[in-house]
Amino acid sequence: MTLWSRILEALSRLAPGERLSALFDRLGGAPERSVAFTIAVIALGAKMAKADGQVTRSEVAAFREVFTIPRSEEANAARVFDLARTDVAGFEDYARRIAAMFPEDDPILCDLMEGLFHIALADGDYHPAEDDFLARVAAAFRLPDREFRALRARFAPGREPDCYAILGVAPDAPLEEVRRAWRQQVRETHPDALIARGLPEEAVKLAEKRLIAINHAWERIQAEAA
Repeated sequence: MTLWSRILEALSRLAPGERLSALFDRLGGAPERSVAFTIAVIALGAKMAKADGQVTRSEVAAFREVFTIPRSEEANAARVFDLARTDVAGFEDYARRIAAMFPEDDPILCDLMEGLFHIALADGDYHPAEDDFLARVAAAFRLPDREFRALRARFAPGREPDCYAILGVAPDAPLEEVRRAWRQQVRETHPDALIARGLPEEAVKLAEKRLIAINHAWERIQAEAA
């Protein structure tokens, strides 16, 4: 049974008028963990797109880019997306459910924050309501404030990504220290390591995007030091 087949089966259990968030009280076990994660991520993305009061086409397109969905499953994902938009459950409920699936400080939570920033800025504007949404999700994810501020600085319009912040080192750190930080993050974020830890497929796909950013940051620092 595929992931999306299990998602559709889970959705079929919803009674008329029942909230999408009600599903999580029924899901348990390893296969259902992937179902719960995927539903929660789509729901959080849907609420992010709606944070400034309207959902634009660019935000929906950004959602599809960040949270890779097979073309054959786009209609099913759209159903979850639409259910989440109208669900009265607060976005912090979904954020807390996602955070509970992972150890504190797990890199995947930072990956998810990056995806949400990407959606927020897809329409070219960073609305105060979006900033508040992201700050509260970061708190639910137990993300350190310095990491949240580094992400905001990286994604804010007109700013170049802070390579040192991406690698979690000070701008004046010796090159060898930066190299060690880069290697550690590559080990922790590499898809093979995440698969070995049993993370859901969608979590692995998000980590792949972060791995690209980590390697790009190291390449830029190396080039500047040459």
